[in-house]
Amino acid sequence: MIRSFLRDDDLTPAEQTRVLDLAATLKTSPYDAKPLAGPKTVAMIFDKQTLRTQASFAAGIAELGGHPMLVDGSLAGIGVRESVEDVARVLGRQASAIVWRTYAQDNLELMATHAGVPVVNALTDDFHPCQLLADLLTIRERKGELGGLTAAFVGDGACNMGNSWLLAGASAGMHVRIGSPDGYAPGDDMVATANEIGRTTGGSAVLVTDPHAAVAGADVVVTDTWISMGKEDEAAARTAVFSPYSLTPELLAGAAADATVLHCLPAYRGKEIAAEVIDGPQSAVWDEAENRRHAQKAILAFLLEALP
Repeated sequence: MIRSFLRDDDLTPAEQTRVLDLAATLKTSPYDAKPLAGPKTVAMIFDKQTLRTQASFAAGIAELGGHPMLVDGSLAGIGVRESVEDVARVLGRQASAIVWRTYAQDNLELMATHAGVPVVNALTDDFHPCQLLADLLTIRERKGELGGLTAAFVGDGACNMGNSWLLAGASAGMHVRIGSPDGYAPGDDMVATANEIGRTTGGSAVLVTDPHAAVAGADVVVTDTWISMGKEDEAAARTAVFSPYSLTPELLAGAAADATVLHCLPAYRGKEIAAEVIDGPQSAVWDEAENRRHAQKAILAFLLEALP
C-alpha cells in the first residue's frame, strides 16, 4: 500500500515513535539507511519561500542514496498551467516520492491521490508535520521521554504549527496548551481530534487566552512568526493583537526552570520572541533546524519501506 504523510495523524502513535527512533539512529549514523540507492529521484516542489525545508530535504535525500530533483513551482504552474492531477501523474512516473511545500491542503491530498508514489507535506496552510517530527526529536534529545511533558504554544494558534502541535503532541502523549487571542485559536475539530488521540496515549489539548496561563510550569515553550506567508497585509493589526504573547524573558520565567524553547524559523527578534530568549541557554532552535534533516530522512525511509 502506498502511504503518504500529509498531516501529523497520518502516523499512529506507535508509528510516530518508530519514525523518531529511526531519526535518532540516522542522526548518529547518517549513511546507514539507503532506501533511495540507485540513485532514485525524489521530486521537491516549493511554492512558498524556503530555506530549511529545501536545504534539509536536499541533503537528506542525498544521504539516503537518492537524487533531489528541484521542481520550480512557479514554472510548473501547478493548478494553473497544469492541473494538480496531471502534474501528479507526470511526477509519479519520474520520481520515487514527491515532497511539496504549498498552500492548500486539498491540493496536496489531490497530489497524493493521483501520484502513485508517497507524497510528503513539506508545509501547507493547515499543517507542518515534518517540522513537528523535528520538534519532537529535539525535545527527546533534551528531555528524554515525551509522554507526560507539557508543551505551550503561544501566539497565532490558528496557524499550521498550532494544528500540527495539537495532533503530533497528543500522539506523543504530551499535554499541549495553545495560548492565543480570541479569534486566533485552532478549530474545535483540531482540538477534538487531539483529545481523541490523547485518550489512547495519555496526552491532552487545551486552549487558553492568557499567555501566562499557557506557559505556567511548561516543559517546552514554542512560538512562531505572527505573520505567516500570505498574511503580510495584516502585519500591523496582528502585531497589535499578538504583542502580549511575545516570548520574552518575563513570560518564559513562568515556565519550568529548565524549559526548552523552540521556534521553527524564520524568527523576528523583538516581535514574537526576544533576542535574549532565542539566543539564550534554553533555546534549542538550532538543533531543531538541523533535526529537520534527520526527521525527514526517517519519514521518507518509513514511507518507502511501506511500499509493496
